[in-house]
Amino acid sequence: MALRHLTLLSSFTLCPLRRRLTLKPFSLSVSASMASSSRKALVPIAHGTEPMEAVITIDVLRRAGTDVTVASVEKQLQVDACHGVKIVADALISDCSHTGFDLISLPGGMPGAATLRDCGILESMVKKHAADGQIYAAICAAPAVALGSWGLLKGLKATCYPSFMEQLSSTATTVESRVQQDGKVVTSRGPGTSMEFSISLVEQLYGKEKADEVSGPLVMRSNLEDKFIMAELNAMDWKCDNPQILVPIANGTEEMEAVIIIDVLRRAKAKVVVASVEDKLEIVASRKVKLVADVLLDEAVKHSYDLVVLPGGLGGAQAFASSEKLVNLLKKQRESNKPYGAICASPALVLEPHGLLKGKKATAFPAMCSKLSDQSEVENRVLVDGNLITSRGPGTSMEFALAIAEKFFGHGKAQELAKVMLFSSQ
Repeated sequence: MALRHLTLLSSFTLCPLRRRLTLKPFSLSVSASMASSSRKALVPIAHGTEPMEAVITIDVLRRAGTDVTVASVEKQLQVDACHGVKIVADALISDCSHTGFDLISLPGGMPGAATLRDCGILESMVKKHAADGQIYAAICAAPAVALGSWGLLKGLKATCYPSFMEQLSSTATTVESRVQQDGKVVTSRGPGTSMEFSISLVEQLYGKEKADEVSGPLVMRSNLEDKFIMAELNAMDWKCDNPQILVPIANGTEEMEAVIIIDVLRRAKAKVVVASVEDKLEIVASRKVKLVADVLLDEAVKHSYDLVVLPGGLGGAQAFASSEKLVNLLKKQRESNKPYGAICASPALVLEPHGLLKGKKATAFPAMCSKLSDQSEVENRVLVDGNLITSRGPGTSMEFALAIAEKFFGHGKAQELAKVMLFSSQ
């Protein structure tokens, strides 16, 4: 069975991880030493916020031990972010107005960024925060729409989403860096730069050593180069009109992985159904982000899907493995030769023990690969074997989602999505 490498996007090259990570993945607790240097951060959200930009920032900061408050600027805690992603905030912005923070970071997305700009409480908080010499940040539309409009970028270098650069130029010195830090302000460009942006925020709060410690288990692209390779064995055609895709979620699901998969595939115009494996729609993900599913799994399994794809996260993967209905649905996909897939912990904890990798090559989170019976291709960041697709972790989630888009919609669509999200410059 020969391996053939397909370049998913014309400007991508593989940076395989040839070393074993010795970090402790999936730890949800904060060590005593980390807690002693904990910082406080505020991430405000609104209807129309870009969910990848919000969730990646929250997740990465919490991995560093940051006490992150997710605050809704709407009248209720639940916000309807872009692409149908529902996020439940920790508090209303009015409840945070007298709290001091070490960092305030604004996600982008429209009309979310405009709603953040028009929130008087948030504007007052950020202006006082900046005047006090604290770190503030924004990504995508938010540097131009919010920070620039508030006069908080005067005389500073900043970047933003390309279509807002002209607006930004009237309030800041514009640069096209993927992440730009000038003094106490950090700005970035879009969904595809969110992870780099978030690691930069960790470095600003805690220093480079902590940033490196956090970024290691994410399995990020080495040197953040523009290229990657999808490895494919036993190629088969997945293309179909209006693919129906099921994304299960559970308590303990890795929120970055889930949201990136959902967001990217909905951008591609797939019909994505998010199903809770729990007994209610709202789940608490691995880094305590609260997400709301579209349906319960009991309802979802009544229908058929062109793809069933599992995000990772230790608790979530364990919940998936324990769900008889989900496992039976996955077995049905395999038996029907229909696509199924998993990322991070799920290939090892769900697919492997239920015989769903028999005769297949797969990859998984580096520390979980020892659980795979066939480890011959685990170094691939994204691996397709016939109707199976697997990947490694949060830092490969965008590549994973783009590879799925490529399989259903073709190379051109995947390339277009990567460029729009600023994951690729080509």
